[in-house]
Amino acid sequence: MTANELREMYLGFFGSKGHAIISGASLIPQNDPTVLFTTAGMHPLVPYLLGEPHPAGKRLANRQKCVRTGDIDDVGDVSHLTFFEMLGNWSFGDYFKQEAIAWSFEFLTSKSCLGFSPDKLSVTVFRGNESAPRDEESISIWKSLGIPESRIYALPMEDNWWGPAGKTGPCGPDTEMFVDAGKAACGPACRPGCRCGKYFEVWNDVFMQYNKTEDGRYERLRQRNVDTGMGVERTAAMLQGKATVFETELFAATIDAIESSSGKRMTESPETARAFRVVADHARSAAFILGDEQGISPSNLGQGYVLRRLVRRAARFAKQIGLKDGFFDPLARSVVAGYRRFYPELAANEERIVKELADEEAKFEKTLSRGLVELEKVMGQMKAHGQTSLSGRVAFRLYDTYGFPVEFTEEIGRENGIGIDREGFEKAFQKHREVSKQGSDKAFKGGLADASVETTRLHTATHLLHRSLRMVLGEHVAQKGSNITVERLRFDFSHPQKMTEEELRKVEALVNEAIAKKLPVSMNVATMEEAKADGATALFTGKYGEQVKVYTIGDFSKEVCGGPHARNTGELGRFKILKEEASSAGVRRIRAVLAPPQV
Repeated sequence: MTANELREMYLGFFGSKGHAIISGASLIPQNDPTVLFTTAGMHPLVPYLLGEPHPAGKRLANRQKCVRTGDIDDVGDVSHLTFFEMLGNWSFGDYFKQEAIAWSFEFLTSKSCLGFSPDKLSVTVFRGNESAPRDEESISIWKSLGIPESRIYALPMEDNWWGPAGKTGPCGPDTEMFVDAGKAACGPACRPGCRCGKYFEVWNDVFMQYNKTEDGRYERLRQRNVDTGMGVERTAAMLQGKATVFETELFAATIDAIESSSGKRMTESPETARAFRVVADHARSAAFILGDEQGISPSNLGQGYVLRRLVRRAARFAKQIGLKDGFFDPLARSVVAGYRRFYPELAANEERIVKELADEEAKFEKTLSRGLVELEKVMGQMKAHGQTSLSGRVAFRLYDTYGFPVEFTEEIGRENGIGIDREGFEKAFQKHREVSKQGSDKAFKGGLADASVETTRLHTATHLLHRSLRMVLGEHVAQKGSNITVERLRFDFSHPQKMTEEELRKVEALVNEAIAKKLPVSMNVATMEEAKADGATALFTGKYGEQVKVYTIGDFSKEVCGGPHARNTGELGRFKILKEEASSAGVRRIRAVLAPPQV
């Protein structure tokens, strides 16, 4: 079964179970400050998990593009990826564990669906702790479906609990499904979740039945939700009997392009295979980030920094296998060709993707050159003092500051009769990795995910700001991302140059005039086509006929948005722009706050 067939079968299956099929969201989260990228299907749907009614109903299914970089240093093994597709089905206060688990089992094992043998299936469940009890209900359901107790593993919260998107919010136990790949167990402790490759996780059903409070308690939710996720790449690999995700058709054209450009075969050695995988994965991730509806550019902050890291890490591994300058061009085009049917935004932005990658590759070449100059200076000093071992700390500084691969440092060192303290390098690298893993996907705490009064008002203010910017600067202005915490809003928008002080004053005045008029905020449900015909601004196109929410603020603003919003602009207070600055090429950023109304 191909990945295309898997996508279509999944959505067809859940469509037959009464689910509305909705479009996936952008990789760049809108109004959610808890993550830099959409890392799971739940992030765009948090308002509905918290009780906001979805225009398509209580049962939904979709496919969502995701980026996670917390495990970036593991990419190169058989299954870790930074970009992946997630298939998901959702229940907002409708069905719960019985139906979710039974349908998961049916889709995995039915001959008319994926057809995995039930004998190859193992599952994990939450074993309970002082905060929440053992998930006996899921255990009982799995047993009723024929999964023996010997293949039901009760694991702790770090394994089988899906936390809230922010510090607080909906969360709950999950049950994860694994297919036995047929490998021998690595030892007596081998179980689902082990990294030896015996077990492949293919699906995760999350039961959001709790709300985590500010003081760390877990309260029962009035609305119990189901949030599931099936990884396209891993499931396709299992269905095709492949040992790694990189052997599926999803990577075939990109791997072929790397082999053609490098003159090497991926199977030459474990080191070569790892380099191929890193380059293929990172090129695909970079293409999707650059080609997203809210596409960003490489930079030294936020999402742009993660993108820069992906591109430069790919370039480092590309050098190890002999890829020449300009290698990103055929790789990026192979990604666009393979995904354009499902993600037309890639085709629409193909030339931008290729140009941005070429520009960043050229910048990295200059950085590497500076690293080489620094290394030669250090080695010259060492020779003058009769030293023959470069410290791990210095080797890591070259890696971290200049992107200089330690393998390059070792090779040049050998040529100069100087060894490298590899153990010291690995210690410094591990410390860096732990810090990176903690923060690479996360941005801030709190935010719109908590649906507080403060964030709701700021969210409403972004609509007024968006419309005011279009009135002052022109209709070319389009939202390119936003980030809201309880203290402030951050709004990115397309505009070619710095705003003048006069323009900023006009925008601020327009927003405050709209607030002073105490305009009502209303919502209606329409198709995307109807919304656009009615003059609504929309970030995403969505699929034809899809139902969306349209928020209208008096006669001032009309936007497609998920909510929540204030009921009246008079609730907002005084709008104040704190700063206007560059975000990336062709994109500006405004930071603003809402102060109490002036008396």
